[in-house]
Amino acid sequence: MRKHVVELSPKRKAAIILAVIGPDVASQVIRHFSEEQIELLSLEVARLEKVTPEMRASCVSEFHEMAQAQDFIAEGGLGNAKKTLEAAFGSERAEEMVRKIMSAMAVVPFEFLKRADPQQLLGFIKDEHPQTIALILSYMPVNQAAMILTKLPQDLRGEVAERVAAMDQTPPEVIRKVEQVLERKMHSIINTEMTKAGGPKALVDLLNRCDRATERLIIEALSENNPELAEEVKNMMFVFEDVVSLDDRAVQAVLKEVDMKELATALKAVGQEVQEKIFRNMSERAMGMLKEDMDYMGPVKLKVVEEAQQKIVSVIRRLEEAGEITIGRGEEDVLV
Repeated sequence: MRKHVVELSPKRKAAIILAVIGPDVASQVIRHFSEEQIELLSLEVARLEKVTPEMRASCVSEFHEMAQAQDFIAEGGLGNAKKTLEAAFGSERAEEMVRKIMSAMAVVPFEFLKRADPQQLLGFIKDEHPQTIALILSYMPVNQAAMILTKLPQDLRGEVAERVAAMDQTPPEVIRKVEQVLERKMHSIINTEMTKAGGPKALVDLLNRCDRATERLIIEALSENNPELAEEVKNMMFVFEDVVSLDDRAVQAVLKEVDMKELATALKAVGQEVQEKIFRNMSERAMGMLKEDMDYMGPVKLKVVEEAQQKIVSVIRRLEEAGEITIGRGEEDVLV
């Protein structure tokens, strides 16, 4: 018998699911949202305080049921799906599930690939039959498919392209079979353990894995809707310029992990204080080479600089999570 579903708004349920799947996967998911959706859900994630095990289990269970119902529709059509769902959940619940799915979204083959990194996906499909690769690329977003096509081996690239062009209609059972095999192979990279909770810290973890443009968009929206919460989130976040708050030992540990050309790019759009903090923790020779790289680099697009900064911030966060460095949060360390 189905457990009672906690009465929550769809927006709150979505926020709980985002919190449950964790920041790494959530940051990939929100890339497919509109700006308005990102603003609304980010605020809702930040507002999550205590999410009880019952609430979490209820949302995950409902989400799973809806995904399962969508699979039934994709496999056997609407009529067969209704019969299957009625047998599993009863006629009233089955009707509700089908109505929600049909109104919310159309069933799209290979929808799960939107959660996969193109480079990782390439590794999974490059040894498949050219016709299978062509089928997969035909249902992927154009930008993703183009990226994968250009990275296929040269002799395979032309054959796959030809098959994409010649492809007409593919039986649904063939599509579903290829989907199932591919999703099973990629299970390890498109799923994560469901253990995270919500709250400001969850939002900070998510933002630190987003690009700087998305980060700014969300912070600005929070500042307008909830200034106190926005200030709390900003105080918890670590941005590249905050490297000045690291002690010298931590900076030296970070420098061992980053690429010098990446660092030269990251330093192109920061103040003198940040640059001096970096230079003080380098040997004379290394500092000279870094300054030379910066001088000869010439103008760099802001987006490229921000991407380089984000990579270094990711290194800093990784070292902190491993316990190798400590990031100050505006409080004095207490020695005991």
